[in-house]
Amino acid sequence: MAKFPRPRVPSHPSSHGVNAARKIGVIDYGTGNLRSVVKAFEFLGAEASILTDATRFDQIEALVFPGQGTFDQCMSSLRRSSLDKAIVEWIECGKPYFGICLGLQALFERSEEGDQKGLSVFPGRVRKFTVSDGLKIPHMGWNGVTWNLPPDDPMRRDLTDGDQFYFVHSYHVENEDGRLSLMKTNYGYPFTSGLSHENCFATQFHPEKSQAKGLQIYRNFLEKIP
Repeated sequence: MAKFPRPRVPSHPSSHGVNAARKIGVIDYGTGNLRSVVKAFEFLGAEASILTDATRFDQIEALVFPGQGTFDQCMSSLRRSSLDKAIVEWIECGKPYFGICLGLQALFERSEEGDQKGLSVFPGRVRKFTVSDGLKIPHMGWNGVTWNLPPDDPMRRDLTDGDQFYFVHSYHVENEDGRLSLMKTNYGYPFTSGLSHENCFATQFHPEKSQAKGLQIYRNFLEKIP
């Protein structure tokens, strides 16, 4: 696999932003990778606010759920602030949602990582990698994706099979509906590295750490907001 320089996001907004009117809410449940996510969206011209509860959901156009930490820690924190119900309601109302890492995994029913129930937006579970041949867990670093979307789909604008993104995870989604799989990645075996269903989009990798290609995914998401 090709080596890439350390991922980073530019520190200041620029003329790359074409989404200045877009208001993004970034979920804060205590351990998410918020700063780099906020900076990435601001670089693209969006207005990003950090949300610790649902009181300002009526002031945003899209919801972004970055995830780090453990599955149980994440779900317990969401339930304490009633964000779990608010996120599900947001998605069920057809509003734009972008999940990152645990923000993807939390959409499913349960995880082998713990005992807490997930948001159950989609059927399926989260499983720990079972790999051999010298592959290490966690799966950490750059890896490629294969798209399950036609090349002319708006979410694939300026993106192609084989593009490299930055991963840090020990668990992956085992979804029961194969139609949800937007992207696949191979790490010992193929796994779902991105999903898409109507208004809901999520990636197992971190776009904010994936340089130009990661920013392009965020840009495409912003441009799909009605």
